[in-house]
Amino acid sequence: MAIECSDAVGGCGGTGDREAPASASVPASAPRSEAAPASAASRPARLVPLLALASGSSVATVYFAQPLLVTLGERFALGPGLLGAIVAVTQLGYAAGLLMLVPLGDLLDRRRLVTGQLGLLALALLAAGLAPGAVALFGALAATGLLAVVAQTMVAAAAALSPPARRGRAVGMVTGGIVTGILLARAAAGVLADLAGWRAVYLAAAGVTAVLALLLRRLLPPGAPSAGVRETSYGRLVVSTVTLFARHPQLRIRGALALLVFAAFSTLWSGVAQPLSGPPWSLSHTAIGAFGIAGAAGAVAAGVAGRWNDRGLARRTTGVGLALLALSWLPIALTRQSLWALAIGAVLLDFAVQAVHVTNQTLVHAVRPDAGSRIIGGYMVFYSAGSGLGALGSSLAYASAGWPAVTALGASFSLAALLLWATACRTEAAVVASGETDGNSPS
Repeated sequence: MAIECSDAVGGCGGTGDREAPASASVPASAPRSEAAPASAASRPARLVPLLALASGSSVATVYFAQPLLVTLGERFALGPGLLGAIVAVTQLGYAAGLLMLVPLGDLLDRRRLVTGQLGLLALALLAAGLAPGAVALFGALAATGLLAVVAQTMVAAAAALSPPARRGRAVGMVTGGIVTGILLARAAAGVLADLAGWRAVYLAAAGVTAVLALLLRRLLPPGAPSAGVRETSYGRLVVSTVTLFARHPQLRIRGALALLVFAAFSTLWSGVAQPLSGPPWSLSHTAIGAFGIAGAAGAVAAGVAGRWNDRGLARRTTGVGLALLALSWLPIALTRQSLWALAIGAVLLDFAVQAVHVTNQTLVHAVRPDAGSRIIGGYMVFYSAGSGLGALGSSLAYASAGWPAVTALGASFSLAALLLWATACRTEAAVVASGETDGNSPS
């Protein structure tokens, strides 16, 4: 089977526009907003920044706990080896939402779906902030993860509302908002926890989420599905997500890359609170959260990667990103000796992760633009699985052998991703040289 990998085809490279022009994939009966006509060209200029803000705010809720893990462990009597479960349960909820809720973006009115999920997310955050015990906290965090997937529905919305020539930029901007939300989540959570306790983090987020739901209710245009999808049952729509990934090698490759890349990402950010909160550093919540800002290069990478994808440089973006990801663990390994080394490693890691992530999302959406929500949702299942794996792995590694074991785990995930990408590219090159095809090119 040919693994689509060339810049013209896409497994390791290619652009969304070259692979599957939207005009060829969106049915004639699709609403005008789905086909991104010229009359709607100005919509992204107004809506994409708001979608970026709302997406960042939503996905930030998944990461609030990371700088608070030690405090939450003490408050709810959880041992060091179980701290990763706080992050993992949220990621499990996120994975469930990706399979159960994101496909609804291809079936229901986009405005009602987005605003409804944001309203329920506000309620879940309120429950987390008021949780009396560990069971209640875990349940609220699982619900938070389940509903935070609205961020991915908004990524698909930004792609659908944008003309093909600017789709990479739109996805890059919304993904940049998500990156910024993740980074600021740690810093904001740390500051609020030091000022008013950990509960204030979730209570404040509930209020912000409710306000954004009201804004998008007024400004986001309706987005009905195409006629063919509208007649599909919800169950068949969910099953079709699995079918899409079984049919297209590119989706499987990019999904596997996402799993490994975000396992490395979560290994760092779910594990770093423990060495920073103890000797020799003994940092506060605010200081620990501030290290997320050191990775602000990730937001820059999202925009740069979007522009490179529009220029047909997806292969280069992926290769450079994965190489930087592997190299980032060299300075990260020196965290106990130097906070500057951690900051440098965090910059490299976040830049690399987001460059690969934007490339992945742009390419997988282009395989079937009319199934964009299902594809983005299916792709993000890999992301969530990797994040949960990294969170659990880092806490267990730290409990058993300290920071060196955490560093080794993160580096292993990173090198595995680089090896997978290189192997896929070599396989594609061999198939092209032999003149074989498998008929699985994106259509």
